[in-house]
Formats: sequence, structure tokens, C-alpha cells
Amino acid sequence: MDVETALKVLALDQRRSSSFSADTLWTAIAPELWKTTRNPWLILHSLSDERKEELLNDPTFYDLVNDHMDQRKRSEKKATWFKKRHGKQKVQVAYFSMEFGLSESLPIYSGGLGLLAGDHLKACSDLGVPLIGIGLLYQQGYFRQEISTKGEQLALYPFNEPAQLPVEKLPLEISVELPGRTVILCVYKTIVGQIPLYLLDSNSLMNDPADRGITSELYGGGQETRLQQEYVLGIGGIRLLKALDIEPTFIHLNEGHAAFATLERTRGRPFQETFEANRKSTLFTTHTPVAAGFDRFPQELMVSSFSHYAEELGISIETLLKLGQLKNEDPFNMAYLAVRGSGAVNGVSKLHGEVSQKLFEPLGAAVGSVTNGVHIPSWESPEADHLWQNAAGKHRWHGDFTSLEEKIQNISDETLWTFRNASRRKLLEYASARQDKERARRSLAPKKETFDPNVLTIGFSRRFATYKRVDLLLQDEKRLLSLLKGKKVQLIVAGKAHPADAPARALIKKWTEFTDHAPHALFLTDYDILLAERLVQGIDLWLNTPKRPWEASGTSGMKVLVNGGLNFSSLDGWWAEAYAPDVGWALSGTDDAADAQKLYETLEKEIIPLFYEKDASGIPRKWLKMVKASMARLTPQYSTHRMVQEYVSKYYVT
Repeated sequence: MDVETALKVLALDQRRSSSFSADTLWTAIAPELWKTTRNPWLILHSLSDERKEELLNDPTFYDLVNDHMDQRKRSEKKATWFKKRHGKQKVQVAYFSMEFGLSESLPIYSGGLGLLAGDHLKACSDLGVPLIGIGLLYQQGYFRQEISTKGEQLALYPFNEPAQLPVEKLPLEISVELPGRTVILCVYKTIVGQIPLYLLDSNSLMNDPADRGITSELYGGGQETRLQQEYVLGIGGIRLLKALDIEPTFIHLNEGHAAFATLERTRGRPFQETFEANRKSTLFTTHTPVAAGFDRFPQELMVSSFSHYAEELGISIETLLKLGQLKNEDPFNMAYLAVRGSGAVNGVSKLHGEVSQKLFEPLGAAVGSVTNGVHIPSWESPEADHLWQNAAGKHRWHGDFTSLEEKIQNISDETLWTFRNASRRKLLEYASARQDKERARRSLAPKKETFDPNVLTIGFSRRFATYKRVDLLLQDEKRLLSLLKGKKVQLIVAGKAHPADAPARALIKKWTEFTDHAPHALFLTDYDILLAERLVQGIDLWLNTPKRPWEASGTSGMKVLVNGGLNFSSLDGWWAEAYAPDVGWALSGTDDAADAQKLYETLEKEIIPLFYEKDASGIPRKWLKMVKASMARLTPQYSTHRMVQEYVSKYYVT
């Protein structure tokens, strides 16, 4: 394979390009563009002829490309976990998701659901699980955030030019029928290690202008647009599989958005018998802890949009509607369709499984649980990778985790503290520089106070929503200011509110107004994968304060584990099962006033004193004892490698 072809393969691989191991290659080509965009496909298409010629004639660069390709080939040929355990079984999983968070170069995600889907694909690649992804290619994706001079969130929608995204357009079109017209869907493909991800896009010149906009924005537009997106994902996705001559043995619905796939699988066969038979090869993973969170569509909209489709399937529109209803007058509920079309349903934490069991009790569904995880290699810093590799080896995440705890416990306190200090310093240098730029953009003077690399640094970043209680730390601003002014803590906050969520936008403003004037505190705008990586790799204490049981799982706190950060969270989602006094701190999550009081008291009386309690060598040994316990015990347990192994053994392989 020549160098140009090899670079194209590497640029399209979302598993490799999203890892810091790609830094050496793409920095060698275009250091500033790589630092700014982390988009290898854009770098390749931005090269001048002179620069390309220079690189192709450089023996050192030639060796660098070959080294990366050799690594990729070795990973393709290795005996994977799946091949060792289930190699004799015929398995092909099709994984449907409304969003995928793989890297910042492919912005087709909004938050936790997409990041979980992206990490799922990466772990499947590492473990050798035969799976393909099905999603949508959004022309604008989710919004980009800026903060106005008044501290209010501004939503921007830059256009995603497909030619600059790490995707290839296939010589294939899929058609779906909407009332009175046929909509043509373009097909794009990217690669996640060994896993193909196919993305459907309605932006074809063959379509009416309105239909070209179906895949315009992720979670944008009104109910009709959302219904059309889910129609394209579920029905178009199944038609795509048929066009590719792929016959999956198992369908995994990541949330209810793709539930129409359960209908399309019956096409050309007796509906009721086929719908029932297909249930045993379908899994519905719900991420929603409250009934109000399910997508529901008015009957009138369903009748006008789906009458023709029901006729094609050989059923009445009333029969179709009943699959998404409890009562005849109810709106059509996508989660209900997903439950009825799936032989198995799971929540994404033990507590969420119990909550979902109650939600779906009227349907007679038995709900299990597989607790979410994160793809550790995507979230660990280069320094953390070095630390873990020295202690536990290069392939520590790809199989058996039983010996990891002992190996991490053997790391010396001195080594661990040096690592943590370097990680904190690196984050604060980045955050300070970014803060200065953002304040200048808002016509604010730089802050006089600087961040101290030796001070306990607290962080939280997430989607802003009222149930997440992101203002719990602001319940007593004077008390928080006292901690900040006393140089005992530093605070970094980031997050986005959905543009239509006015209460959540008000919380953004509340935080920006506070951090604009408070010392040693900042709000960083436009929370995305790159910013999340920086934060989880350097934070000492990760704060998460959702109202129990509204956080189905939560994965942000999992990402700090491998990097030596500790968690202080409500006993909800994953933390309800992970928490123990020797690995972090907890809030009840049930009483706002009581939790706010405990939040301050725990910081003042437990966390801050423990961080600064050092021996004669300047080492906080009790703090590091907790860090080791958290890293060793929780990191493997809350990884997508464990999670995917669980999905395989419980559902994919029968």
C-alpha cells in the first residue's frame, strides 16, 4: 500500500485518530491544524502540492506512516477476546443510534448518549465483536456554544461540509416513502477500528428543499422533523442493511429513536408472526428514567405520516398505532414500540433497570440492566497511559481484568503524586489560556487571579438540565467564595443547555455571572469531546449532583477514574453501585437543601483537609490511598470493555 492510500485509511479510522497515539503522525503533517481541529481527513484535503511532495520524499515520514499502518495491521490479526470465546458462532450485530460521539472531527453527537454509542463501537473493535453501526449524518449536527456579553448562551449552527469530515460517500442510495413523495438518502461510511459505521443523509439534490433538511440538525426542529428523522434511521437503516446484503443476527436499539426498524423487519412477510419472531433477536437499551423523556407523537401526525406505510406492511394504521400506545387515545410512544418489538430490554445501571421496570410494567416487560462504561483508551491522558502501561502492560483493557487491582496498588505514592501534579498543571495551563481568549471575545479584562497548580481543582461538565441540579454548589455563594478566596479550591465548569430549555439556559447564565467575577473559578464555553478530554484528565475532584433517580447512568465521572480523579456524586446511576467510602464521597440526591448543606460540609471538613494533609515528604498519602482504590477497583469495572463483554454474553450470543 502506498503512503497516500495508507494516510487515507488512517484518517478515516475513528478508533485510531481519536486516540492520542495519532498525535505524532498528524502533528508531523500539520501541527497547528491538528491542534485546532483534530481532524485528519481535513488535514489530508488541506495539504498543498508542495507540502505533500515534501512529505512523500521524507524517509522519516515514510517510516512513521508505515509504523502506524503496521500497528493497525497487527490489531486486525490479533486473536481477539470475542474470537477466543465465541469464534465458532455466527454473529452479526447491527447497532442503531441517533447519535455517535467518536471524535470532534465528526460532530454528530450532543452528549452522553452519543459518547456512549461511540465508546461502544470502539470497545467492540478492540474485543473483536462483529458489529456494524447505523446512524445519521447531520448537516449541522448539534449546536456550538458561545456566551454573550450578558452571560447568556448563544447557539450557533455551523455547516458540516461532508468533504471535510472523515467519511466516504458510497455509490449507493436508499429510498424511503413519505406522504406523497419518495425521499432519497445518501450513504456515507466511516471506520471505527474494525467496525464500519454507516450514516444516512437526506441532503440530496433529488429531494425537495424541506426533505433535504430532515438530517439537518440533531434534536432540532419540531415534532414532524423528529418523526421523519426516526423514520429515516429505523426504516432507512434496515433498507440499507438489505442493500448492503448484510443479514444481522441481532439488532441493538440504542434508545427508542430507531424503533421503526422493528416494523421494517417484517416487510414482505406476515406481520404479526414475523414481528413476534423477530423479538428474540432484538434488544432495546433505554437511557430514559422518566416517562416524560420518551419521544411521543400525536395520533394525527402518525396517521398522516404512516397510513401509507401501514398499508405496505399489510396492517391497518390502528394496528400500527396500538404498538406505541397503552390506551387508544394516547399519543404514539417510541419506547413502547421498542419494548413491544424487542425480546429483551435493559437499563444502563442497576438502579435505572429497577426504575425502568416500573415504567414499563404496564407492558409486561422484564427489564434487566447493563451498567454503562467508557472506552478507557479514548479518555486516558498520555501520562495516564504511561503510568498504567508500566504497571499493567500494553493490552490491559482487552481481556481479563482480574490482576489489574493488585498491579495499580503497587504504584508508589511518589510516582502517583508526581503524575497527578503534572496532570493538574497541564489542565490549568490549558484552561487559563482558553479563559483569557474567551473573556477577550466577550470584551472582559483578564482576571487578576491566576490558577495555582498545587491547589485542589474541582470540575464538572455536562449537559445542563434542571434535574442535574448544576446550581447546587451556588446555593450559598458566600460560602463558596470563601473557599475560592482562601485558595483552598479552584473550580472549572462547562456545559451546554438545549436551546429550547429556558430554565437550563438560565442556569448557564447563573454560572457565567458567578465565574465572571469569582476568583479561581471559570466557565469554559462550547463543551465538546476535546474539552471533556482535557477536564477529565486533570481534575482532582469530579462533582455530579443529579436528582435521584433521574440520572440513568452518567458517564462523565467514569472518565476521571483512569486519570486519578475522585468522584463526589449523588447516589444515582452508576455511582449508586460504585460508591464506597474509600473511593469517593456521596450525596443522597433526594433533598436539595440537605444535599447543598452536605456538599459544603463535606468539602470543608473532609475533602479539603484530606487533600492538604501531607507528610514530611509533601505527599498526601491518605488522599492517594483513595486515588489508588478508585483507579484500581473502579476503572476496569466501568469500562466499555466490561460493558460490551456483558452485552455479548447476555444478549448478542445465544
